[in-house]
Amino acid sequence: MKQDMIVILDLGSTENAQLARQIRELRVYSEIHPHDITPKELEKLQNVKGIILNGGENRIVDGVAVEIDPALYHCGYPMLAIDHPTAKCEAKLPALPDIALLKEFVFDTCQAQANWNMKNFIEDQVERIRQQVGDKKVLLALSGGVDSSVVAALLIKAIGKQLVCVHVNHGLMRKNESESVVEVFQNQLKANLIYVDAVERFLGKLEGVADPEQKRKIIGGEFIRVFEEEARKLEGIDFLGQGTIYPDIIESGTKTAKMVKSHHNVGGLPEDLKFELVEPLKQLFKDEVRACGLELGLPSTMVYRQPFPGPGLGVRCLGAITRDRLEAVREADAILREEFEKAGLDKKVWQYFAVVPDFKSVGVKNNARCFDYMVIIRAINTVDAMSATIERVDWDVLGRITDRILTEVDHVNRVCYDMSPKPPATIEFE
Repeated sequence: MKQDMIVILDLGSTENAQLARQIRELRVYSEIHPHDITPKELEKLQNVKGIILNGGENRIVDGVAVEIDPALYHCGYPMLAIDHPTAKCEAKLPALPDIALLKEFVFDTCQAQANWNMKNFIEDQVERIRQQVGDKKVLLALSGGVDSSVVAALLIKAIGKQLVCVHVNHGLMRKNESESVVEVFQNQLKANLIYVDAVERFLGKLEGVADPEQKRKIIGGEFIRVFEEEARKLEGIDFLGQGTIYPDIIESGTKTAKMVKSHHNVGGLPEDLKFELVEPLKQLFKDEVRACGLELGLPSTMVYRQPFPGPGLGVRCLGAITRDRLEAVREADAILREEFEKAGLDKKVWQYFAVVPDFKSVGVKNNARCFDYMVIIRAINTVDAMSATIERVDWDVLGRITDRILTEVDHVNRVCYDMSPKPPATIEFE
C-alpha cells in the first residue's frame, strides 16, 4: 500500500527531525529533503500530498537566505511555511506548529491518509529495493548490530539469495562479538555470510592517528576497500547495502546545518566508490528501526541489542589507539554489560558503554604508586538519538562495576561516571 507523504524542505531549521516525528506520530509518512530540491526530483517521490517549508536559525548561508526553487510553487502541492513569511503558501507558523494546526494542514488541507505503519513501510521498501537492484547482487556489511541486522532481514525479504553478507572483524569489536555474529547469522539463520579477519590491517592503518574525524574516515574508507576486495571474488556485485539511519545523516551535516560528527557510512565514503548504495532505513529513527525489525520477525534480543557505532571501540579508545587501551576498554565494556544485565538495567537503559581516554592519572596498586588509565562509564536514555538523558544508576551497582574493573582490567586505576546529557554532549565521546 502506497503511503501518503508530507515533504519537509530544510530551509535552516534545527527542528526538522522533531517535525518529521510529529507528522509520523499522526501516522502520516514524512521525509526531509534539501531546500534546493527540483520539481523533477520532487516528482520522483511517491504520493506527496503537501510540502512544509521549514525555516530557522540556519537559513542564512554565506550571508544569503536560502530559498526554494520558485517552480515548486506551481507544482500544485499545498504548502505550509514555518518561521518565515511567504504569500504563496497556505499558512505560516512559528517554530514547531501546534499539533491541532498541523493536523488541520496534514488531513484537511493536504487530504493525507493516516496509513504510515511498519507493515506498509516494509512493503514499500521491498518494492523499491527490487526496482533498484533487479537481478543483481547486494553486498552488506553485517556487524550484528540493530541497524545492519534489520537491513539484512529487509534485503532477504526483498531479494533473498541475491544478498551476500560480509562480517569484518576490524579488531574494534566488543568482547566475543565476532564469534557471536558468526554463530547467529551463519550457523542459526543460515545467511550467506563471509567472515573477514582484518584486525592487523585496521590497527595498522590507525596507528598514531588521534583525530576522531580522521579515525572515522580511515575506518569507513578501509571498510569499503575490504568490500571491494570481497566483491572482486564474486560475480554480479553492483550494490552496497548499508544500515544508514536518519540521525547518521543529520549529524553528518546538511546544506544548512553544521556537522556534529561524520559517520563512517556517510562522511567516510570514498569519492571513487564503485557500488550503488542501497539504504532502505535512511529515513527512519532508531525506535522506528526497532519496530521495523520486530515486524520483520527478528527476535527481540537482536532488535534491542545495545547500539554500537560503526567504528566500534575505535571511538571509545580515545585519541590514538593503543593495544593496551583497546583491550582495557573491551574488558571494561564486557564487565559493564554483565553487571547491567544482572541488575536488570540492560532492558531499561537505551545505551551504556565504557571509554578509555589517552591520558593517565596517578594511583596506588599493590602498595605502590602507579600511573595508569581511567575508565569512563556512560549510560543514557533516548528515543531517537537526537537528544539523551542520563541514567541515574544505583550506587551499589556502580560500586560493583568499579570494583570489578579495578580488579580485573589491566592498566586501569580509576573509574568515572559521565553525567552529561545530549545536548550539549553527544552520545559518543568522539
